[in-house]
Amino acid sequence: MTERRRTRTAAVGGILIGGDHPITVQTMWPEQIDSSRKDSVLRHLKLLKEYGCDLIRFTVQTPEDCRLLGEISAAGIMPVVADVHYNHTLALEAIKSGVDKIRINPGTIGVLWKTREIFRSAADSGTAVRLGLNGGSLPKHYAGLGAEAGMLAAAEEYLELCEQHQLKHVVVSLKASDPEVTYRVNKRFSESWDYPLHIGVTEAGPLIPSIVKSTYALTKLLEAGIGDTLRVSISDTMEREVITAREILRMLGLVSKGVSIVSCPKCGRAAFNTHRFMERWEDRLHRIDAPLTIACMGCPVNGLEEAKHADLGITGAGRKVFIFRHGEIIRETDEHEAEDAFFEELDKLCRRN
Repeated sequence: MTERRRTRTAAVGGILIGGDHPITVQTMWPEQIDSSRKDSVLRHLKLLKEYGCDLIRFTVQTPEDCRLLGEISAAGIMPVVADVHYNHTLALEAIKSGVDKIRINPGTIGVLWKTREIFRSAADSGTAVRLGLNGGSLPKHYAGLGAEAGMLAAAEEYLELCEQHQLKHVVVSLKASDPEVTYRVNKRFSESWDYPLHIGVTEAGPLIPSIVKSTYALTKLLEAGIGDTLRVSISDTMEREVITAREILRMLGLVSKGVSIVSCPKCGRAAFNTHRFMERWEDRLHRIDAPLTIACMGCPVNGLEEAKHADLGITGAGRKVFIFRHGEIIRETDEHEAEDAFFEELDKLCRRN
């Protein structure tokens, strides 16, 4: 893997993006919010943080949204990003409300004087800005260049504006629904600019297609040392987005905390129902912060041999269920007591780590 490129650093709330700081993971709230649900939003953000989410982005469509996002940001659970299109006055309102970062798309925010007002306000308040360029929504004067060249040209123009306004906390994203275009445009950008990059494939589709496209593009970029924060875009839950992003980072050795899960599919030997166990408990396992390998195996052949590297595992034979550590059985029980016994041992292990 290539050494990670050294970029400028952008402060977003209590998180630093770029430089030699850890690569962060973010997701986007899937619906418009209202004040009657603020408490449930805050509870959900705490849960997302357990999964490994570092930043959250919300769509802004009304002045009330801006006020509410300011309150959510003030709760301090994680930095809040306001996503603004078309109406630059909402960006100004969001900055006044105290959000941690503004995301604008040069292709939708309108004429340059509107962007200048946003940048002036962000510079005065110290609010971070993300220049969020998408290949499918370029400024009109760049649309004829195609997605890749158009995003690079727009990035150059708007970064010059950032520098004119002495913006200190700027993150750039260049995204396309084509993973190869996403890879190429970010690689080319990184050769000319030292701003931190938010990487991701936009509109990547439902779960399986998105994981394939995102893993392809993000792995190539991260292995080239490119990428400071990322979002995996999935037509699914926020939790799935965060888990997928964390697994990509773990696969590349870029994050060490959290559980690595080893589990086998069913076969004719299976004496322990791995599918049912994972359906019930996968979410809980992904919220564990300790750096552990956990195995869920269908039979003793796979359980004790192929998963002997696991810090803790569960498998079965006949009517018996075995809990093991590094290939050695530490408890024997039945299917009725197995899950309670497993999590007793897991809790002990987490306390030691």
